[in-house]
Amino acid sequence: MFFSGPGARPRTWEASPSEHKKWVEVFKACDEDNKGYLSREDFKVAVVMLFGYKPSKIEADSVMSSVNPNTSGILLEEFLSIVRKKKEVQLHRNEIRHIFTAFDRHYRGYLTLEDFKKAFRLVAPKLSGRTVLDVFREVDQDSDGLVSFKDFEYAMIHGQNEA
Repeated sequence: MFFSGPGARPRTWEASPSEHKKWVEVFKACDEDNKGYLSREDFKVAVVMLFGYKPSKIEADSVMSSVNPNTSGILLEEFLSIVRKKKEVQLHRNEIRHIFTAFDRHYRGYLTLEDFKKAFRLVAPKLSGRTVLDVFREVDQDSDGLVSFKDFEYAMIHGQNEA
């Protein structure tokens, strides 16, 4: 796939000291009984505080199944690692949204073949029209002649995994 390349992978991201401090404060606030760990419900509250949404049952199950079975919940270091990974995913998704918006010059919420051609003329002017068409067809998962953000995001994420 066109988007797969060594430079396409998301960069590693490190929290600033103030952000790290905020995460620790949220952990402590959610660990009301000073148990030293977060229960499943404590974790859900922490996610709401940090990311503004309540995690699904599937997400909570996934996190809880990944913690050390010798503890009763998520320890601080595990929590910080989980939050860092969630933040990286959030930032990567925001980058993809930014790229999509740059391609979507008419703010329609979808991309046409013409949008692709204009964008690729700017970023890769030597790319043949046939290659641009092939990329467009590959990204247009439902073959409706339009690339939605969902199609675009899928291509950006899964195209990188094919590298």
